[in-house]
Amino acid sequence: MSEPPDVQSTEGAPDSRRSVDLLLVFIGGTGGTVARFAVAELLPTPTGLPLGILLINLTGAFLLGLLVEALVHRGPDEGRRRSVRLLVGTGFLGGFTTYSALAVDSVLLLGTGRVLEGIGYLVGTVVVGLAASAAGIAVGGRARRQPGSTAGSSTGTAS
Repeated sequence: MSEPPDVQSTEGAPDSRRSVDLLLVFIGGTGGTVARFAVAELLPTPTGLPLGILLINLTGAFLLGLLVEALVHRGPDEGRRRSVRLLVGTGFLGGFTTYSALAVDSVLLLGTGRVLEGIGYLVGTVVVGLAASAAGIAVGGRARRQPGSTAGSSTGTAS
């Protein structure tokens, strides 16, 4: 299976490049995991519905859509763009969002007889997560097209 043309593999890359890539993902992932834990602890679940995890996953989906839209129009996935994608996208947002907690929380709801809530939470998170990601892409695209925006400019000058 071949990779998309804009994504460069680290296969054949110097070990130092792979090490930097792994370090970026590790640092971002650590930060994202700590942020997820903090948000989940700050948002209580008095009704038993894991609203903190829901908010985390929906926010992460939106931000990932926004990030990808911002990066894709700035050129190939290399250099600073690649580093930002690995640190923020794969690392931070990958550590921040949690589909394992979504699965566990859904099973817990189902296991305690809260079948409609469990199914609603699971399906709702995925469907609204897709919408949140699409919204992030739309916001990123709109920001790129704003007059005076340099996000899509190859010269870096505002119009």
